[in-house]
Amino acid sequence: QVQLVESGGDEVQAGGSLRLSCAASGNFATINAMGWFRQTPTKQRELVAAITSGGSTVYGDSVKGRFTISRDNSKNTMYLQMNTLTPEDTGVYYCHAEIPRAGSRRDIPYWGQGTQVTVSS
Repeated sequence: QVQLVESGGDEVQAGGSLRLSCAASGNFATINAMGWFRQTPTKQRELVAAITSGGSTVYGDSVKGRFTISRDNSKNTMYLQMNTLTPEDTGVYYCHAEIPRAGSRRDIPYWGQGTQVTVSS
C-alpha cells in the first residue's frame, strides 16, 4: 500500500508563484519515475512534468521555462516550483509515482488525490 499526498495548492494572481509538494509513504523500497499531471477546466488531464529516479526531467510544452520539477529521494518527496503563473495553469494538480513490485517487471502506478491551483487575472 502506497499513499501520495499533495500540498501547496492555493489561489494566486497571474504572475505569481507556487511550490507544490508530494510526499510518498507506505510499503515500498524505491520509487522510479514521478510526475505531475493536471486536470484543467478546458483540457483533458495532461502531463506537466516528470522526473526519473536519476534526475532526468521532461516538461509539457506549455510550462517549459516556467516550472521546475525536483525530488528528494531520501525524503520520498517530489516538488514542483511554478513561476509566472497564468490563468491557463488553473486546475487540479495530481502527483503520480511508478513503483516497482517484487516478482514483476512492470511498475505499479499510484496517484494522489490532487491539490487545487487557481490563478486569477
